[in-house]
Amino acid sequence: MSLFRKKSLNDMLANAADSEKGLKRTLSSANLVALGIGAIIGAGLFVRTAAGAAEASGAAITLSFVIAAVGCAFAGLCYAEFAAMIPISGSAYAYSYVTMGELVAWIIGWALVMEYALGAATVSIAWSEYLNNLLGGAIPYEWCHSPFESIKKVVGQANIDQIGVFNAEFVKTAKNGILILNDKQFDLLPTNLMGLVQVTSGIINAPALIILLLITLVLIKGTKESAMVNSIIVFVKVAIVLLFIGIGWQFINPANYTPYMIPDNTIGHEGFFKHGWGGVLGGAGIVFFAFIGFDAVSTAAQEAKNPKRDMPIGILGSLVVCTILYILFGHVLTGVANWAEFNSAGKEASVSYVIQTYMKGYEWLGTSVTVAILAGFSSVILVMLMGQSRVFYSMSNDGLIPKAFGELHPKYKTPYKSNLILFVFVGLFAAFVPGSVAGDLTSFGTLFAFVLVSLGVLLLRRKSPELVRPFKTPLVPLVPILGIIICTGMIIALDIHTLTVASLWMVFGLFIYFLYSRKNSKLHK
Repeated sequence: MSLFRKKSLNDMLANAADSEKGLKRTLSSANLVALGIGAIIGAGLFVRTAAGAAEASGAAITLSFVIAAVGCAFAGLCYAEFAAMIPISGSAYAYSYVTMGELVAWIIGWALVMEYALGAATVSIAWSEYLNNLLGGAIPYEWCHSPFESIKKVVGQANIDQIGVFNAEFVKTAKNGILILNDKQFDLLPTNLMGLVQVTSGIINAPALIILLLITLVLIKGTKESAMVNSIIVFVKVAIVLLFIGIGWQFINPANYTPYMIPDNTIGHEGFFKHGWGGVLGGAGIVFFAFIGFDAVSTAAQEAKNPKRDMPIGILGSLVVCTILYILFGHVLTGVANWAEFNSAGKEASVSYVIQTYMKGYEWLGTSVTVAILAGFSSVILVMLMGQSRVFYSMSNDGLIPKAFGELHPKYKTPYKSNLILFVFVGLFAAFVPGSVAGDLTSFGTLFAFVLVSLGVLLLRRKSPELVRPFKTPLVPLVPILGIIICTGMIIALDIHTLTVASLWMVFGLFIYFLYSRKNSKLHK
């Protein structure tokens, strides 16, 4: 049989309508908007804003957010058409199965593992790091890092002074009688001073494993309960973001907005995408990844009460809310402190730096921001794990992966075995592998899905124009084509290491397809 055999749209809709055997429809449009916000607003808001301003756009980071949002909107409009027309779990995987056939569906389903599963693992590792920072480093290094990570530190002022004689630059970062050395500094040390350095290696990242377990248990308990927990988390982090915007507004110095864009003669900003309007576009590329996650809303289509109305609201509504928050946040951040300061003093702790330096009397807000980041990470993990389990649920029902991934809990009607298997896989990664390994693989999976969904809208409009579309993507074929071009360009712009690893992952997935999935597919049988 053909590698591009397609599923019948009518059969898919009939299966989705079988409420006795399928997932429970418990989510309202408000729940779906909250899920989208939960997936989108993470640490990206607090980190990528300063990075985009310092590296490319300056105070015009607000315009960069607008451009990035427009790029996301192209894909979001295509997702909304499919989610309203084909209200089943599986997102881009399910849409590809109808429009482009089984092999393409398998490829996108396999790519989504990079977005959701590896994304959840990477975020849980970052969650562990921020928790330890909030607790003042109370968790021993061994129990919050992987065995492949180690820290090199010098303890005691006398020992620090000895190293300072060798290189005074090293000891500038010493705090409270402790000096942390990076690998390069350690390699430069004379042999007779290396005995002063204590090397501690990680054993297991326990906090990352614990947060994954807690969220997995919430997901097994039920979609409605998961949505409620997510809504509470979203309320907390959005409240803190609004608090920073509201309080920070009174500390804005209008002089920081002049010039609004980085001038073309600025040292270190010689490239086209480093200043002026080119810098605004360059900044959009940097902050684009702060928007990743809204597509996860479409994985919950089969659990929406009224998917034809609620899915477009959930996808586009969450994107609009987050865009407004991002623009206001960027305006305040670059108004309180000059964008140039984020090149050095701010870095990843840009928000805390701004609060401590310019917002005197509001130092407590810095702790609140850390809480907001932890809350943001938690909801991102929840939505990523939910999205991945729903993709696996659809793939299992189609026979492409073992049926255990599609079995529902007899009481809670959730894919509990899929959740548990995911916990083991994601947990092993989070507990024993450094977070840096995932790199931009999450971004690759996301952008790849965006391209195929945009292409799917074009193909289905041409092949089946008679289908009822409760929500129609406007300006077809312009919007889908722009979505394809922009997202393909961002894939090409990823570093060669990421593209190599992603290619190897996809080749591994093809081996699985031809050895197992093709002959076990329900379409084949």
